Amino acid sequence: MTHFEEQAADWLAWARTPDHDDYWSYRDAFFELVPPPGRATLEVGCGEGRVCRDLAARGHDVTGIDTSLTLLRAAAEAHPEGTYAVADAAALPFEDGTFDLVVAYNSLMDMEDMPGAVREAERVLAPGGALCVCITNPVADLLRPAGDGYTLARPYSEEGVFEGTFYRNDLTMHFRGWTRPLESYARALEAVGLRIEALREPVPPRERGQLLPSFVMWRAAR
Repeated sequence: MTHFEEQAADWLAWARTPDHDDYWSYRDAFFELVPPPGRATLEVGCGEGRVCRDLAARGHDVTGIDTSLTLLRAAAEAHPEGTYAVADAAALPFEDGTFDLVVAYNSLMDMEDMPGAVREAERVLAPGGALCVCITNPVADLLRPAGDGYTLARPYSEEGVFEGTFYRNDLTMHFRGWTRPLESYARALEAVGLRIEALREPVPPRERGQLLPSFVMWRAAR
């Protein structure tokens, strides 16, 4: 059973409460990187489908894949016009060149085989297609309070598991994934011939008093 299948009920409440989590503050910055709709769009790690729904609202013909059956059912119920399937991002059940766009919004850092997911994303991209990614900032995930300042849970360059339970507005969500240096993502892109065309680190809302951007976003293409 996947982590998000175990946490499905909590994630549905967390993700579907309007203006509750960071998605609502940062999605516009991400969609500025997304190219206009083409023939077909794939989201890997779509969860309960909010990114798919936002893509569809912008004219994309969307397919979403995930490993959580509960979240996929919720996604399909909320967006019956879309296509949703249980699949491993590192072994996609699609022919080469099927999609003009592949989106991975806050999902690659949850995948143990991140390079495999990038390799498969490139394989199913049509010529001229793009891979648009958002990940949580690995430095922000590693920060821990220490005296009057902060320290890192482990060296930035060392890949490892991240776990954290968050409480906000009477909702609780336990996250589990991996922290990796940005070089690891860059190397995965380089290995399959994808080049970063644009990269963004959206500024956090001032009222939160954050030290670092919460997310790193990019668009890559051949």
